[in-house]
Amino acid sequence: MRNGIHFISGLPRSGSTLLAAILRQNPRFHAGMTSPVGSLYLALEGALSRRNEAAVFIDEARRRDVLRGLFGNYYAAIETDKLVFDTNRVWCTKLPALSQLFPQARVVCCVRSISWIMDSIERLVRHNAFEPSGMFGFDPGGTVFTRVNRLATSDGMVGFALDALKEAFFGEQSDRLVLVEYQALARAPEATLRRLYEVLNEPYFPHDFDQVEYEADDFDMALGARGLHRVRRKVAWIERNTVLPPELFARFENDMFWRAPGVVPPGLVMIRAD
Repeated sequence: MRNGIHFISGLPRSGSTLLAAILRQNPRFHAGMTSPVGSLYLALEGALSRRNEAAVFIDEARRRDVLRGLFGNYYAAIETDKLVFDTNRVWCTKLPALSQLFPQARVVCCVRSISWIMDSIERLVRHNAFEPSGMFGFDPGGTVFTRVNRLATSDGMVGFALDALKEAFFGEQSDRLVLVEYQALARAPEATLRRLYEVLNEPYFPHDFDQVEYEADDFDMALGARGLHRVRRKVAWIERNTVLPPELFARFENDMFWRAPGVVPPGLVMIRAD
């Protein structure tokens, strides 16, 4: 990790795996799907807290060193000479800490209409019609309404990520964020990547948007969600009708808070589809 680290976070089903699959074409970059570093960070943060009776011997400088060392030690065994992009939705909740541990790091947040996120997850559930999903506790019962309600709660897959994004967006370190809309990435991948490279102060690499491949079938099958992290070969925008009942789809139509007039904080970069 000698060449630094950035983070990929944001909303589920919004292009984070696609973005990582594109970035990893650059031989100077390491990127992938959600890594275990986020959960390891949370566990280590808890172990260093006052709930550990020996924490009295751990001052703030040592705590920072231990937490920073987690990243270096994990990636030392993977990529020693590449710029790392670590993916986890928890990073939006850790912006105050990340800004101190890695002052040059940016957090790239993939975002998308919440209605279409819910639609995408429901499509995945219906695609795996014979496999109950771990996203819902492997419960074979329920309806599209109960599934969407579970996703939308503050500890649900979508609700947590949305709350975390708002925390980062309206927080003191919002100038570390780069929001990338899914539509921008799918409709204009080259322009989107060129803008991202510019923000990250990296020389542009000519990506092949017709040959983008990524899959994590073993992980997805264990979750009962085959295809969750599978990326289509050609980056393209596909028009379609929603599979959600109209009232469910309309429920989230005002949740794209980052598009509200005058709401974008100074310094935050947004790459959007206009």
